[in-house]
Amino acid sequence: MPCYGGENVISDKSYTLPDRISGGEQQKCALARALSSSPSLILADEPTGNLDSGSKKEVMGLLREADEDCATVIVVTHDPEVASYSRRIIRLRDGSIIGDEG
Repeated sequence: MPCYGGENVISDKSYTLPDRISGGEQQKCALARALSSSPSLILADEPTGNLDSGSKKEVMGLLREADEDCATVIVVTHDPEVASYSRRIIRLRDGSIIGDEG
């Protein structure tokens, strides 16, 4: 099954072994596979960690869409820009909640 990377379809790599594609392409494929099963819960730990800024916006847009389509999306990130896509932000420090916005 080809993986979709937004404007850049990477279907030409659909039969390429995972160790032969970039980390960003691997992340996009993993997200596409996860979303294709219409999950009710998505846990994303630093989903944009290895991505360029354009791909970051694309991935966060897809996660936002999934959230609007009845999935609960939980994103763990250190990136304030990624957090800004959320309707609710819970900030933790040393295992304790220090903020709850939204």
